[in-house]
Formats: sequence, C-alpha cells, structure tokens
Amino acid sequence: MSESPWSRIGWRNVGRHPRRTILTALGLAVGYGAVVFMIGWANGLIAEMVENATGLMSGQIEIHDAEYRPERSIYDTIGGRDGVDFAALMDRIAEDERTVGVAPRVFAAGLVSSGEATTAGQLMGIDPARETGVTRFLEGLTEGRLPEPGRNEVAIGSEMARQLESGVGDELVVVAPGADGSMGNDLYTVSGIYTTGLVELDATNAVLPLPDLQALVVLDPARIHEIVVATTDPFLADEMATGVAASLGAADLGMEVVSWSELNPTILEFSALMDSFYWIIYLFVFGIAIFGVANTMLMATYERRREIAVMLAMGAVPGAIVKSILYEAAAMGLLSLVIGVAISLPPMLWWYAAPADLSWLYGDMTLQGVLLRPVMRVTLEPASWVGAALALVATALLAALYPAWRASRVPPADTLSGI
Repeated sequence: MSESPWSRIGWRNVGRHPRRTILTALGLAVGYGAVVFMIGWANGLIAEMVENATGLMSGQIEIHDAEYRPERSIYDTIGGRDGVDFAALMDRIAEDERTVGVAPRVFAAGLVSSGEATTAGQLMGIDPARETGVTRFLEGLTEGRLPEPGRNEVAIGSEMARQLESGVGDELVVVAPGADGSMGNDLYTVSGIYTTGLVELDATNAVLPLPDLQALVVLDPARIHEIVVATTDPFLADEMATGVAASLGAADLGMEVVSWSELNPTILEFSALMDSFYWIIYLFVFGIAIFGVANTMLMATYERRREIAVMLAMGAVPGAIVKSILYEAAAMGLLSLVIGVAISLPPMLWWYAAPADLSWLYGDMTLQGVLLRPVMRVTLEPASWVGAALALVATALLAALYPAWRASRVPPADTLSGI
C-alpha cells in the first residue's frame, strides 16, 4: 500500500469521535494559549524594564570621553579640554533613521542648601527642549515648569524639595567645585518640582539649563560630559552604538559609545535568565498535555484493535499502522493549533493594544532598581508563536508513539478470534 491511504485513514479517524477529539484538541489548545501568554507576558515585563530603565533618565546610548567612566570626573569632557562641536555630532547622529532624539549633558557634584537644610546631590545641565525628547523624568513635573537658561533657575526632585522644605519660587544656594579648581556658588530659584517614582533620583538630582551649569563649574560652552541618544527600539541599541561609533570616528576623537546593555548589565542578565525559563514553560505545559493526548490515542487504538487486526491480516506492515496513527496525531495537533490560535489571538491583541492597568491593585514598584508601571503588558513576537506551534505538534506526535507501537503489535489471529 502507498502512503496516501494511510494519511487518509489517519485524518478520517480524527472524526470518528468528535466529542472526544474536540475535548482533547481543546486541552492542547489551552496549553498553547497558556504558553503564548506566559512568554508574551515575560517578554512584556522585560521590555517594560528595559524601556523604563533607559527611557526614564539614562537613554539607550551614551557618548562620553573615553576616560569619563567610571570615575565621571568633571575634567573628562568630550574632546578633552578644548571641547568639541557637539551640535555637529548630534546632527550626524540624528541622521540615522533609528534615532528618536539626541541631547547634550553636563554633570557636577554639589551641595544644595535652603536655610539651615543642606543636601548633597548631582547637578545635571541639560537642554530642556532636547532632553524631553530623549527621556521622561521631566515629564513628571508636579509643580512649576522647566528651568530657562540665563534666569538662574533649577528644577529639583520632590524628595529633595521635601528635605530642603522648599517649593516653587523659593531660592536655593548651589555650591559646586569648578573645573578650574575654584569653588562655584550661586543663588537659584526653584522653577519646578518633578517626581520620577524613584526616591533615590528624586532626592539627589537638581536640573539646570546647560549653559548655566557650565558657567557655575567654569566649563567652556564647547565642553560637555555626555551625549545621550534615544532609539526607536532599545534592543537595537548595541547595533546602533557600533554604527554611531564608526560614523563619528569615536576612537580617533577619544570617545566611547556605549549602549544600555553595557551601562546596565544587571537588566541584560535578568533578560537572559528569563529566556532560560522559556524551555521550562514549554516542558511543563506540554509535558502535562502529553499524558492526556496519549490516553486519548490509547483509547482510540484499543477501540479499533479489530480493524487494525484485519489490516495486518490483509498484509499491512506494522510500520503502516504506525504511520496511520501518527497521521491521526498530526491531524489532532493541527486541529488543536487552529483552535489555539483562534482562542489566543484576540485576547493577546487586546492586551497588546490596551495593557491591563493594575494601579488599583498596587502602585508603582521597582525591580533591579528600575521603576515598573502597574500594567500587565504583553508582546507579540512571531518566534514565540511559531515555537509554541512546533511544540504543540511535537507533543501530539510524541504522545502517539506508544499507542502506535502498541497497535502495530496487535496479534491478528488472536484478536479476530476473540481471544
């Protein structure tokens, strides 16, 4: 006999007991949906962590002087003591279609005082218009507005404002060591107060316009410490950082171009750890499902033992019996896959478009030092859907191996005689 009749027999057998077939297919389909959801949710959690870690303040790519990290000395500016035409550098970076925004920064350590209260913190000089196109931490202004250049204004975090007992319109004394060895100090007015949700950031960062901080710490206008870049996709940052370094000639200019994966390796390690758990999800879900499918196939082959005995008595080889049962299992797997996609795709698309807001259950939380929004976010990745589909079909075929082997060993004479 050719292979074609056995495939037809296998497909026909699927429809012999529609109710049992549907129940078994539903079990596999639910397992498929569970795998797709759990992996989609885990990927969503990772994506949320990466986007919050990079989008809040640090950005996806940072460009510094090669000697700037890890000490972050005030003297190690891009281009050295002569500085650099950072506007031209930013224009060249913005030419990449994967670039969302580019912003310059200057940093200094300093003391911020109000009356008798004093706190140490990081002074951050920014271009407000560019910074808000790269990061989100200034979107959380709870009071006031962003500081404007030339007006001696500063924006501070809500925790710093609480510690200094200061509000919008109050004056603060800012003291910071200058790049020329002097001690810079000046009086600034609080223009705004922001809240990121991370207490350590809200307590230690004071934001000034870029030229104002350069003047305070005696840095020439061409000297900055950092250029930060936002990309269309954080997971493209490694590839883009390599391209940016090549296009700018970073090595010749004494610069380093680093992505978030190097700046924050903890999140990368957490992502790799989550990836390793995907195999456990596959094995757990489909490992349970395989027993249900095997039981169904055993029942089906037992009920057809006389039919199988007749085929063997008429000259069918045991391998052909195995083929027919494996075809039946494949048909069961494909039917389960169709049902699984039908019941999984609509809710996954809904979750993807409108992540469930769980703020009513718990507030913002942090993981690995990263602020997480109270939303249940999922991702739609074709690789996970295809992987789950292959695992589903493989489960159906593996579950049928033992029943198929048993069926191929049915003794025709004894079975037909009723023994």
